[in-house]
Amino acid sequence: MFGQNRDQLRRFFKTSWARRLAGESLQPLEQLVAQVIEQHPEYHRHLDDEDQLQREFTPDQGETNPWLHMGMHITLGEQLGADRPAGIRSAYQRIVARFHDQHAAEHAMMDCLGVVLWEAQRSGGLPDEQVYLQCLERLAR
Repeated sequence: MFGQNRDQLRRFFKTSWARRLAGESLQPLEQLVAQVIEQHPEYHRHLDDEDQLQREFTPDQGETNPWLHMGMHITLGEQLGADRPAGIRSAYQRIVARFHDQHAAEHAMMDCLGVVLWEAQRSGGLPDEQVYLQCLERLAR
């Protein structure tokens, strides 16, 4: 969405949410961000607190990184909108049918996305779309 600029991304979340609360019209990406924020009231406090906007979230703290979590939902939304990688939209529909809950299905899919992103970062390459789709197909069964 914004490359590697963490602060710009977090501020975009904050601005999109403020605009949603003010009833302003939103661009499609702002709508997606606001929808994800709306689904996560447990993270609303992070949007209004400057310290939370600057905070580092590390695995050893035992707390989910709200920015990463919401960012992964947004990534899924963008992937589904573009059906990229090809076939993700149909896999998503089958996963939602299996879980009977769109949000729970996305959380399961985020596990696959996280593994593929971690492997890509570790190897210094691009995410392997086929491995990602295979993981999603296993979820759909």
